Amino acid sequence: MLKRILKKVKPASPPPLPDLSGELERRYFALIERSAIQYDAAQHLALAHLQNLLNDLVLLTAYENKPASQRLFATRPPRCRSLYIYGGVGRGKSMLMELFYESCPLEQKRRVHFNTFMIEVHAFVHRCRQQKIPDALFVLAGQIRNTTRLLCFDEFHVTDIADAMILGRLFSKLFELGVVTVMTSNRHPNELYQGGLQREQFLFFIKVLQNEANILQLAAETDFRLRHLHALKKTYYTPLDPHADAFLRHSYDELTHFSEMQPVELPVFGRTIRLASAHGDVAFTSFEELCVQPLGAADYLKIAGEFSTIIMANIPKLTAAYRNEAKRFVTLIDALYEHKVKLICTAEAPARELYTEGDGAFEFERTVSRLMEMQSESYLQSEHLCDVEPRDR
Repeated sequence: MLKRILKKVKPASPPPLPDLSGELERRYFALIERSAIQYDAAQHLALAHLQNLLNDLVLLTAYENKPASQRLFATRPPRCRSLYIYGGVGRGKSMLMELFYESCPLEQKRRVHFNTFMIEVHAFVHRCRQQKIPDALFVLAGQIRNTTRLLCFDEFHVTDIADAMILGRLFSKLFELGVVTVMTSNRHPNELYQGGLQREQFLFFIKVLQNEANILQLAAETDFRLRHLHALKKTYYTPLDPHADAFLRHSYDELTHFSEMQPVELPVFGRTIRLASAHGDVAFTSFEELCVQPLGAADYLKIAGEFSTIIMANIPKLTAAYRNEAKRFVTLIDALYEHKVKLICTAEAPARELYTEGDGAFEFERTVSRLMEMQSESYLQSEHLCDVEPRDR
């Protein structure tokens, strides 16, 4: 009689997570050794908070990966508190976020532009309404938790009443389900959405955030982005020779620490502006993308409020045949100037020679003046006005 031995195949356990103690500090000082960044005590302090969160995430995930029988005899680690880091432009918030995100071994993690995330939220809520599904935000929070344990937002800010009314309910549920967020912003939570319509609807989100996240100010004294702009000697490069593209790419790499370019979507009055390349509050774009496409003042205001630096390629010398593009360029520069956005660009000709004949050529002289002022020391030192006037959808 043959005996058949049946073996139960156990599901493969997730591989053990590495010990990442001190990992962020190692990466930070490696950047300093390569002269990619300079040491800053405030950055070092913020890095310690990010390292603590990284350690807590690894510890909690290791516990949850254990078989149920082992968890019975182990002490569950405490919940991970989220982290909200705020400080001025150019202080290194995005760079620290990048170090943290790249070091985190969790597979269920996502780093996303806040506006892209909110477009997805509104689309999901709209589909639920069409299908008469109740509690759309609670359903969405559950779906996010199924795929994402760590959610990272760079340059978090709120200018839209529809977003303001959603955030409290959505994030209170996400926190309840154990989703951890890391956000960077130019403003303390209490200063978000100042003067916005029905701001009382937004106060609930602020309360939720302060209950669930550690609020940390990155009080670096040096604006490292400004230091790079000074090192460029000029931010307006002409002519469009073989070195022009390299000039812009070098600027992008320096400002974002060689980060990958990602497309971004921005909502404006129910429409969506799509920019091909951006990282944090730096957009890499072109004259064709911004001025040949049929964009208007509202679109440019949204872009100006969203990005503190615009890297713009291939501004052509304009003629009467390009009067519409010239008008859009004038509107764009007005929006960037009013919001103190830094502009790094390449052009076919000096600013004074860009548009000398055609409809609006006389009015274009103001744009020339602004382009020249935007290269000045006083303008480069001005603070980006990131909040545009809140608008209903």
